[in-house]
Amino acid sequence: MTLSERVGRHEPQARGAGRTEKGVRRVGAHRGADSELAVNEAGAAGRTGGERRARMGTERAPLGDLGYPGPRIPKYYKLKELLVELIQSLPPGSPLPPERTLAEKYETSRTTVRQALAELVVEGRLQRIQGKGTFVAKPKVAQELQLTSYTEEMRHHGLHPETKILDIGYASADERLARLLGIRPGGRVLRIHRLRLADGEPMSIDTSHLPARRFPGLRRELPRHRSLYETLSTAYDVHLAEAEEVIETVLATPHDAQLLGVDVGLPMLLLSRHAFDTEGQPVEWAQSLYRGDRYKFITRLRRR
Repeated sequence: MTLSERVGRHEPQARGAGRTEKGVRRVGAHRGADSELAVNEAGAAGRTGGERRARMGTERAPLGDLGYPGPRIPKYYKLKELLVELIQSLPPGSPLPPERTLAEKYETSRTTVRQALAELVVEGRLQRIQGKGTFVAKPKVAQELQLTSYTEEMRHHGLHPETKILDIGYASADERLARLLGIRPGGRVLRIHRLRLADGEPMSIDTSHLPARRFPGLRRELPRHRSLYETLSTAYDVHLAEAEEVIETVLATPHDAQLLGVDVGLPMLLLSRHAFDTEGQPVEWAQSLYRGDRYKFITRLRRR
């Protein structure tokens, strides 16, 4: 459907409408789809160029009988809706046509195309690869909020987990960190800074803090086991029982973007975890920075 046809029969839509739920277990990518075919999939039919151009301006979306005019729908958003339809018709990994081709196809400016594509990248529908182009993104990893390790979670989704230790060493706890870990201010903590990957793709940056006195030799033990939690269980007989997690949104800094291979300013999910063992003693204070374009979190709620 062309942009003009969509405008001609525009229906009211809630903010954020148009998003579809992505499969939890779909992985992999399909490369090599023909770009011209991708353009044709958009389906231009039956409108003249003059009619399309006449309908490209902003309009008000009807809001029923509420008694006031709806918000203006910008041109880039109309184009974005059409591109979502195109994306849904293509397998993950398929290349999108260049900006120039899309601008000609939908008879709009490259600036409008660029803005629509940028939002789709932020939403995780598209992936930009420098020097190669823009591709249909893989489905987001849907991670259930539970007390498991990254390694366990990725294997559950059929992905191959990998961890690169960026830095590991001792530091002095300030008052806040000391309170979280149940130690005195100035006490030694082990800080583990890691890059997490799945099937070779950077997914998150983790920073864990643990009381050094409680886990002597942890720095040596860690490489011998598959995960930190497995190390604590096997080498120290410490088993995690519960945790409190806080989820916030932040923007990728230049350093984060370089490590994760994303654009500076990409929305990220920041999880702060305070974990306790079976005796109720604090074990870990960790912060994990997840790519907002590759992750979504799921939790089950029960009525009390």
